[in-house]
Amino acid sequence: MIRRFILPLLAALMALLPGAHAQPVDGGRAMVELIAERESVVPGETFYAAIKMDLDTGWHVYWRNAGDAGLPPRIDLRDGSDIADAALGPFVWPIPHLLPVVEGEIMDYGYDDRLILPFPLTIPADATGSVQVNLLADYLICEEICIPETVEISLTLPVGDSEPHIANGTLIGEWVAKAPRDFGGEARIDASGAPWKLSLKTEGGFDTGSDIRFYPFGHEISHPADQRLSFGRDGATLSLTPADDSLEGPLEGIIVVETADGTRTGYTLAAGQGAVFENTSGIAARAAFSGAGGKSLIALALAAVIGGLILNLMPCVLPVLSIKAMGMVQAVASGHESEVRSHGLWYTAGVLISFAALAAAIVAIRQATGTANLGFQLQNGPTVAVLTLIMFVIGLWLLGMFELGSSIQNTGSSLASRSGSMGAFFTGVLAAVVGAPCIGPFLGAALGAVLDRPAVSVLIVFLAMGFGLALPYLVLSFVPGLSRLLPRPGRWMETLKQFFAFPMFLTAALLLWTLGAVSGPAAVAWTVAGGTLIAFGIWLARRSRGTLTKVLAALAMIGGLVYPALTANSSAALTAEGGNSQYAEKYETEAWSPDRVTDLTDEGRPVFVDFTATWCATCQLNKVTTLKSKAVHEAFAAHDVAFLVADFTRKDPVIAEELKRRQRAGVPMYLWYPAGATEPQILPEVLSQKLVIGLVTAE
Repeated sequence: MIRRFILPLLAALMALLPGAHAQPVDGGRAMVELIAERESVVPGETFYAAIKMDLDTGWHVYWRNAGDAGLPPRIDLRDGSDIADAALGPFVWPIPHLLPVVEGEIMDYGYDDRLILPFPLTIPADATGSVQVNLLADYLICEEICIPETVEISLTLPVGDSEPHIANGTLIGEWVAKAPRDFGGEARIDASGAPWKLSLKTEGGFDTGSDIRFYPFGHEISHPADQRLSFGRDGATLSLTPADDSLEGPLEGIIVVETADGTRTGYTLAAGQGAVFENTSGIAARAAFSGAGGKSLIALALAAVIGGLILNLMPCVLPVLSIKAMGMVQAVASGHESEVRSHGLWYTAGVLISFAALAAAIVAIRQATGTANLGFQLQNGPTVAVLTLIMFVIGLWLLGMFELGSSIQNTGSSLASRSGSMGAFFTGVLAAVVGAPCIGPFLGAALGAVLDRPAVSVLIVFLAMGFGLALPYLVLSFVPGLSRLLPRPGRWMETLKQFFAFPMFLTAALLLWTLGAVSGPAAVAWTVAGGTLIAFGIWLARRSRGTLTKVLAALAMIGGLVYPALTANSSAALTAEGGNSQYAEKYETEAWSPDRVTDLTDEGRPVFVDFTATWCATCQLNKVTTLKSKAVHEAFAAHDVAFLVADFTRKDPVIAEELKRRQRAGVPMYLWYPAGATEPQILPEVLSQKLVIGLVTAE
């Protein structure tokens, strides 16, 4: 009985006491309340009020610049208020964090869980009794979907002495402290080329263990792009992907510096246009992946391992793996587990050392030229000529034209020997050399995101890729019982060995096609002549044991290998025929260029861009299965799709820069510009007719 009467009475008395009075309102996915740092106020004073929002789990609202999509919260004064519009000051925006709506494609800026948005509130100079503040708060709140919500919130402030509200004042003070402060150093933006360079100069520089992210007030830059970061003695430099070709005036926004312990501090800046400051980059270059939108080195390495595993199934690698398959069958035939493990280890060592060498070459090229891409080795005529001849010689060996060490019938006793180990090692080297330019699923984004990082990061990701390539054979070598699943040796092995020669010859044919595109038909002719000379040397060596004949045979084989490499100079290549040379005329393709894309998108046409190369087996597979199909061609024609081709068979700095801008390590790369769009969607490395036609018909 006491509780029934006393508690309601106490509540009523509390409501009659002087002091700030407000109630939270349920907007649907957030509880919203208007609070102030004062219990009571004096006429004419200014203090902080705030919108307090407690969001449902998994939902978020937006910063002043929402990013790629979204709207920030806003407030409007309602009827019945005792203040004028001018009494409400602007929001004091706390520093935001990244909101990956679609990972790597749509990135927003905002807040989740709880948000306090302080703003100055001025009491009228003639206020008496109490001041009523009625506001309408509009905000867009999102999870997988976005819902606009509107709530009416109010606050009653007694007029008398100025007394603080301890709890609200403490809470508002904590969130005011989260707002960015003025940047004490200097900032410049070099917008003369892409990417733009935001140079930050400050006394003492930045801790190289920090992450730095730039959040723009406007939409001058592409929001989802990762921002490459390099440190120098006097500051740091960020690489920003421009959304437009030019920048008018300064670039305004905030930088958020996150230290290793997770502390985040924001600074407001307006970067005037000018050259990058000296000594603000180059000491500890790395990528800034602060917030949820970036990928850590561990995540990139894991993606590279998965990509390396899938690389075993790519058409550019399968022919070489036929040699490894023979080696595994031979190793199992010996019946000694140690010999099987030895083959697995030597093969893995060959793969890893080759990928380490490739990483070192890419870092060196990047240091010399400012950019590097996978597949650079197949843009060099002599390299392609030598690889063609190696594949041809391996095919001759598999056919039985000559023997490397002991014959296949007597392999068991020789597997532990140096020749058997070296054979496994060089098989790994060959698989890495031929497989590295193939960009399959998971690899394009992982390698593209790491190519601008420090050398040690590049090395780690490339070794992870190599480990993924070698992993199936390593597991097969070390897991007891798995190797026994392989068939037993017999006469079929010689037949299988000879059969594997034909994938080698097909690989050599593909490389010859690449050589023709890189260095012209003369280089192809000389390489075919070199292969003939090598075959003649092998034939001569088999039919005579005389010293002179052996010398002549050796000279023939050496000449057949060396002379094509000397003559296959890429500078002798024919003039490029244009980006549509790899398609039939009926497909109405044309060469890609940034200017052409701009012209077409300004016309409002949808645009599909194929970044390809003759030496890219994944590119050729996508052409056969998807891009040259009748269904895709008809869909392009029906929807007036402009089909542009960027042919990267030979070195092209403009294409290389675009790959770098889109954070891709090499080809294939496919860009889709819907009608009216100025920024593209980056499609997967492996296409399907359903995917492409679905994009086109969605227009």
